[in-house]
Amino acid sequence: MAVVDPAGTVPGAPLRGRDLVSIADLSRPELERVFGRALDLKREYAVTRRHQDPPLAGRTLAMLFQHPSLRTRVTFEAGMTQLGGHGIYLAAGDVGLGERETVSDVARNLERFVDGIMARVADHDLVAELAGHASIPVINALTDREHPCQALADLLTIRERFGRLEGLVLAFVGDGNNVFHSLALAGATCGMEIRLAHPDGYGPDSAIVAQARRLAQPSGARLVVERDPRAVVRGAAVVYTDAWTSMGHEAETAVRRIQFAAYQVDAALMEVAGPDAVAMHCLPAHRGEEITDAVMDGPRSLIWEQSENRLHAQKGLLAELLGDDR
Repeated sequence: MAVVDPAGTVPGAPLRGRDLVSIADLSRPELERVFGRALDLKREYAVTRRHQDPPLAGRTLAMLFQHPSLRTRVTFEAGMTQLGGHGIYLAAGDVGLGERETVSDVARNLERFVDGIMARVADHDLVAELAGHASIPVINALTDREHPCQALADLLTIRERFGRLEGLVLAFVGDGNNVFHSLALAGATCGMEIRLAHPDGYGPDSAIVAQARRLAQPSGARLVVERDPRAVVRGAAVVYTDAWTSMGHEAETAVRRIQFAAYQVDAALMEVAGPDAVAMHCLPAHRGEEITDAVMDGPRSLIWEQSENRLHAQKGLLAELLGDDR
């Protein structure tokens, strides 16, 4: 387990000025650096719920939202405040990204006003285009392709629980969606075994699978994609699920409930995983669909720690990207 040293330093080279469009933008040492910074900040915050020397004093983050969110908005905005900076919430109607103004024009304006841009949008290409035109860091806070900030929080949570990432098995049960994509890429980078059980027609993007398998080669990681949830969870350290219907697919809700009925994470499936397995969910949850109350609120749930770590992981990321080198 790579941890921060007693002096509170973090491993690897500083990341100031970098973008996070895909979780694959970060190498394994860079992921460890973010985790180390996050744990430093988390430990300090736990004592007084304050930071003695806020690393982002005077910094400002523009937060572009096309999709609503409880966790993303609160953790980024609170995180900036706790680090001494400020987050500016911009709803879809405030900006009209790519409609009222071109993406390049939005980027060129914002780079003159603020220190960084966070975007939670429908189309992954919008974040990539923002990053291509802005001279300041751009952070992907969710697109249809990836959810890298969620993966950062998830791996931080798993690392805290088990003391390591390498060699652990994470079994994702359900849709091969944006959350799975980022977990596959990050897990492959960190030497994990990432498995997915999904119904026919709901698998992951083949390009993401190919990329994850390339990342897995030097790390010794493994990627398994199949249909049987019981086979996939057997021996897993983590059983992970997400809503069966992601944003943008609401018209498919009724059909998906039928297609995914056999993919519920319940007590019986957790027993197949083994006595030490924990349950994770990126939230919001549809209780009684992809996960039962008994699992979500039970002793094997890591969901609330996972949710809390959105704050700490993103604070580590923000301090690295927007703060002074250390």
